[in-house]
Amino acid sequence: MDFKTNVMRMLDKHKINYKHYTYADTDAISGIDVANVLGQNPKQVFKTLVTISKSKKYYVFLVPVAEELDLKKAAQAVNEKSIEMIKSKELLPLTGYIHGGCSPIGMKKFFVTTIDKSAENFNTIIFSAGKIGYQVEMSLDELNKIISFQTADII
Repeated sequence: MDFKTNVMRMLDKHKINYKHYTYADTDAISGIDVANVLGQNPKQVFKTLVTISKSKKYYVFLVPVAEELDLKKAAQAVNEKSIEMIKSKELLPLTGYIHGGCSPIGMKKFFVTTIDKSAENFNTIIFSAGKIGYQVEMSLDELNKIISFQTADII
């Protein structure tokens, strides 16, 4: 692959094992489309969601693409009274990523990150490589070498 995203460059720099995929030349839009185009199990392909709490703290959650984030469970997982999704227009200035290309790796600032515990059922998970059309696949152990996170029931 000639093209590398910033996420891939960061993983290379830290000598983290990963696989990469591209779907840039397809018309896949939703996470389920992406999983299908890549021939992957939608339960193993995760989307990155950014939220804000009532206390004005930001949190990142990864959930399988076919699932919805349960805001009550997510708030409990991070010890907040309530959280809500941030507005799309806030995503780029906050994280450096656009909607559809948001990765838990390489955001402008690190935010507390929670991955749905269903990720533990797989040797690897697949998520955005930080640009629409690109995904990376790695184990939770490898991911833990570059960002810290917890797992919880959040769907």
